[in-house]
Amino acid sequence: MAAFSGVQTPGGLSTMEERHILVTYRIDRSTIRELCAQLEPNLMPAIRHPTGILPLVKVLYEQVYRNRKSYHSINVQIVCLADQYISHVNAKYPGSVHDAYILRNSSIAYVVGQLQRHRVWLIGDSGYPNLSWLLTPVRNRRTRAEECYNEAHGCTRRVIDSTFGLLKDRFRGLHLTGGSLYYSPKKVCQIIVACCMLHNLALQRQVPFLQQDGLDGGLVAAVEPVDSEEEEREEEDIDNRNDIIRQFFQ
Repeated sequence: MAAFSGVQTPGGLSTMEERHILVTYRIDRSTIRELCAQLEPNLMPAIRHPTGILPLVKVLYEQVYRNRKSYHSINVQIVCLADQYISHVNAKYPGSVHDAYILRNSSIAYVVGQLQRHRVWLIGDSGYPNLSWLLTPVRNRRTRAEECYNEAHGCTRRVIDSTFGLLKDRFRGLHLTGGSLYYSPKKVCQIIVACCMLHNLALQRQVPFLQQDGLDGGLVAAVEPVDSEEEEREEEDIDNRNDIIRQFFQ
């Protein structure tokens, strides 16, 4: 996995705004410096090599993998079909990275954009901006038509929730209750993709699955939707969504 561009150099940290530091690393500037001071003896290489990684950079790399629930994870973007078949998986970003950022930097926008003439859309939750090819719930709904749209949207989107649930039920290491994955980030990304491929193979071959109780849904690699007050949203394309609401829900 390539180095994540969100990790700042020591000089960059000094010039970052406090709010940006909090959003990116979940802790403030003074806490980062305190961690570096406490951990520096253990993080400094035994031989002072000029290309060695500085303690500050190591601390920041650790922080970008810490998600909103304060444990380390990979944020996984998955697109599935109505039959729970996974058609797209992006498992290369740390747990602190926002869903919308992953979407902007994935190939899915181009692929779905090419299908627009066939009136094909993706369904996404409120952590994403509403785009010409991505339909999200209406915030601050004001009409009965918008309420009906949101209800239909929620029912349709349940398939991705059940797909995540089935995936982590089949492969318990993807869920915290299964012991997590104690490997390097690169290896974890490879394992997640492999699990998605095996999930599809199991569906194709109709492999029976015995449901296990006690799991609360969601991959260990998933993070909460982005709070609109924490990150500026992309300019939303709501005209297309409004046309759909008028055509099918009024």
